[in-house]
Amino acid sequence: MQKIILIDDDQNILTSLEMVLKSAGFATKAFTDGLKAINYIRDNSAEIILLDIKMPRIDGLEVFTRIKKFSNIPIIFLTSKDSEIDELIGLRIGADDYIRKPFSHKLLVERIKSILRRSVKKTQKEENTSIELSHLTLDEQSMLCKWKDNLIELTATEFSILFTLIARPGTIRTRDDLINEAFTETLSKEDRVIDSHIKRIRKKFLAVDPQFDLIKTIYGVGYKIQ
Repeated sequence: MQKIILIDDDQNILTSLEMVLKSAGFATKAFTDGLKAINYIRDNSAEIILLDIKMPRIDGLEVFTRIKKFSNIPIIFLTSKDSEIDELIGLRIGADDYIRKPFSHKLLVERIKSILRRSVKKTQKEENTSIELSHLTLDEQSMLCKWKDNLIELTATEFSILFTLIARPGTIRTRDDLINEAFTETLSKEDRVIDSHIKRIRKKFLAVDPQFDLIKTIYGVGYKIQ
């Protein structure tokens, strides 16, 4: 049974989420304390983490940063209603998705299933799908990304976006193209979602190569690999 880790300081929300997710066929492990969740995740696996941003003692952004130092489990942020700042910050640091409170339980389950389907699709491939261009190497099966022999750690969503771009070098991909192809069935349709992920991808490459400029912005249209 696929396990989902829930991290939220509101016990009522956790109880509600556990009921919804268990009825959808998932196992759950819930935490009201971010530090306890981090310690648990160090020694236990899961398919997805649902993480509230605004928590006391240690907030969701800090919890996310610490988890990503040792785990690549996909993370969906739960954000306050109309809190665009939280959403943008979450995407810029590499979250796989976000959903605003209060949210539809059906919507949440669909977001989770969408991410799980993308993960399963990658692991079920019988042969490696590897692409090399310039100094960039991407292996879709292992989600390995290298630039000039430097390993670049990407989230599942970041990797999908980059792979979609490099699959057709020189071709302009609109934001809608990237949402539809890289995000598969996710329901996030705002331009800023793609823009935030692209900024995060560039930042990771620039950290190992200040001259990195493979991803070109076509203002008012989208992006391309050149």
